[in-house]
Amino acid sequence: MKTNKEKDPRRQRQGAASKAQGKLFEDRLDAAFARYRESGFAIIEKTPEPMRPTESLGNGRFVAYFEKKAQPDYKGTIKGGRTVMFEAKFTSSVKMEQNRVTPGQAEYLDQHQALGARCYIVAGFSTGNVYRLPWNVWRDMKALFGRKYISESDPITEYLVPAARDGVLLLLD
Repeated sequence: MKTNKEKDPRRQRQGAASKAQGKLFEDRLDAAFARYRESGFAIIEKTPEPMRPTESLGNGRFVAYFEKKAQPDYKGTIKGGRTVMFEAKFTSSVKMEQNRVTPGQAEYLDQHQALGARCYIVAGFSTGNVYRLPWNVWRDMKALFGRKYISESDPITEYLVPAARDGVLLLLD
C-alpha cells in the first residue's frame, strides 16, 4: 500500500502531459494576441496573478499567498475603444466543467459585461480545438445544455475559433 508521500508514476506522467498541453494552449493564445497587437487591431495582455511572497525558499522559489480574487486571464482593448476579457481554460478531459471559473471571476466578468465589455471563456480541448464562448453562454450552461459542463459533442461549433494558415488563432475575427 502506498503512503501519502509515495507518488503514483502514472498520475505524475498524466499531470506532466496535462501541464505541457496547457502551456501549449497558453502559447497559442499569446501568439494570437501578439498578432493583434502587431497589426494595431487590439492590445490584449495577460493579467498578472495577484500574489504576495511571504518566504524565500532559495533558487527563485518562494511561499506566497493570493492577495485578492483572481481576475480573468487576459484583458485589453480592441481598436475603437471596446474592452475585451478572456478567461482561458484547458482540459485534457472530454468535458469542461463550469466550476472552472471561480465565483470571483464570474462576478468580475458579470460586472464588466454589464458595462459593455465583451467577455469570453476560451475553452481549449486536447483535440487542439479552441472555442470562444460568450460569457452568457458559459454562465447559463445549465439552462442551455442541461448540465454544468460542455463537451465538444455539444452544439458549440459556432464558437469554434478558426486559425490562420500559419496556425495562429483568430480569436477576434
